[in-house]
Amino acid sequence: MTPYVATSGSSPVTTGEGDHPKDGEGGARARRRSGRAPGAPWLRARATTLLHALVAVWIFCGGLVITEPSPYEFAFLLVLSVSLFAGFAFHRRTIGLFVLLLAFVPFALIAAFQVRYNGLVDSLIYQAVTIFLFFTAWWVANYVAEDPEPRMRLIFGAYLATALLSAILGTLGYFGIGHDLFTRYDRAKAFFNDPNVYGPFLVLPAMVALQRVFTGEPKRIAWNIGAYGILTIGVFMSFSRAAWGHIAISSLIVFVLVFALEAKARHKVRMLTLSLVGALALVVAIGGALSIPSLSAFIELRTQSQNYDTGESGRFGRQGYAFDLALQNPLGLGPLEFRNLRVKEEPHNTYVNVLHAYGWGGGLALILFVGVTIWRGATFLARPGPLRQLLIPLVAVFVPLSAEAAIIDIDHWRHFFLVGGLIWGVTAAWQPATRSALPRSATMSQGVAKSS
Repeated sequence: MTPYVATSGSSPVTTGEGDHPKDGEGGARARRRSGRAPGAPWLRARATTLLHALVAVWIFCGGLVITEPSPYEFAFLLVLSVSLFAGFAFHRRTIGLFVLLLAFVPFALIAAFQVRYNGLVDSLIYQAVTIFLFFTAWWVANYVAEDPEPRMRLIFGAYLATALLSAILGTLGYFGIGHDLFTRYDRAKAFFNDPNVYGPFLVLPAMVALQRVFTGEPKRIAWNIGAYGILTIGVFMSFSRAAWGHIAISSLIVFVLVFALEAKARHKVRMLTLSLVGALALVVAIGGALSIPSLSAFIELRTQSQNYDTGESGRFGRQGYAFDLALQNPLGLGPLEFRNLRVKEEPHNTYVNVLHAYGWGGGLALILFVGVTIWRGATFLARPGPLRQLLIPLVAVFVPLSAEAAIIDIDHWRHFFLVGGLIWGVTAAWQPATRSALPRSATMSQGVAKSS
C-alpha cells in the first residue's frame, strides 16, 4: 500500500494500513481507535477457549440440582463473567426473547411483595431464580447463534454426559446402590430433588441419540442405541407418568420429523428396520419388568389414578379454584402462596401458577415465551436449511414439555429454559439451504413458483 504522508496539522506519518504512528501517545490513541491494543487478541482468544470449557461445565451441572441456588447457577455466573472478555455478541434475532425477559421482570418483582404467608426474602429469592433462568435462555440463544453447529455439539455432548451419569446413578439407586441418595419414594432421582424433574431432564439427550441412530454414521449406531437405551431406562425408573409419556411422544415426533424432512432413502430403510426391532425389544422389556413382582406392583400402582389427582382438592379439582383465584388477583399472590390457602398443595399447572407467582403481566410473558418458542421452532422446521437437524430434537422435546406444564410446575426447571433458549439460538442463526442442497421436490416446487 502506498504510504500516507502527513501534512501540516494532519495525523502522524503511517507506512501502511496496519501500521501505527511512531509517537507514543498518538500510537496509543490509534491502537485504541483500531481496537488492536497489544494483548487484546490474545486475551480474547484465551477467554473464548475458557468460555467454551465453562459452558460445558455449566451444562453438566444441570444434572446437579439438589439445592437452590444449585451448582448450575454458580457455574453460569462464571460463564457470564468470562463471556464479557470473549467478545460475546448479542444478535438482533433474539431481541424478541429479550423483550419478553424485560417485560417479565417488573411484574415478577411486584408480585413478590404480594405475599401474606411466606417471608419476603424467600419470595424475592424465588423470583430472582426465575429471572435468572429466563436470562440464561436469552444468553444461551446468543451464544449458539454466534456459531451454532460446533456450539450445539458442545452443549449436546455435555448434556449427554450428565444425563447418562444421572440415568445410571438413578437406576443403581433403585436397585439398592446408593438408594437413600439417588431415590425418593422408591423412585429414581439421581442428583435431583424430585423424580418428576429427573425423568424429563433425560429426554433431550435421548432424542439427540435417537436422531443419530436414524441418520448418523453407521459405525456409531451401537453407541447411540446404547445411550438411548440407558436414558430410556432412567426415565422409566423415575416412575413419572408424565416422563413416560414425554419420552414416548418425543420419540415419535423425532421419528416423523426425521423421516419426513431429513432422511434419505437408505436412512428410511434403517429407520423402519430399527423401529420394528425396537418395538419387539420394548415388548420383551415390558414383559421382563412385569415378571418381577415388586416392580410389577409398583408399575400397577403408578398407572392407576392417584388420590392426589381426583376430588375437589385433587390436582385437577384445585386447578379450577386456582384459576378463579388468579382472575381475582391481577398483581398475583406471590410465589408459593397458594398452598397456604384453602388447598394445602400447589395447583400443579404452570400456566395457572405463573399467574399467581408473577401476576398477570409476568404470567403472560412466560406463556408468550412458550407459545412464541413453539411457533419459531415449527415455522423454521418448515424451511430447508443446514441447521434443521439441530432443531428437530429441540422441538420434539419442547412441545411435549410445554404440554406437561399443564399438569406440573416447571417454571424452575433449568432444562425448560435451556431448551427454549437453544431453539431461539438455532433459529436466530438460520441460513436457507442452497439450491443444490434442497430436496428434489423442494427444488421443483420452487421452479414452478418462479415460472408462475
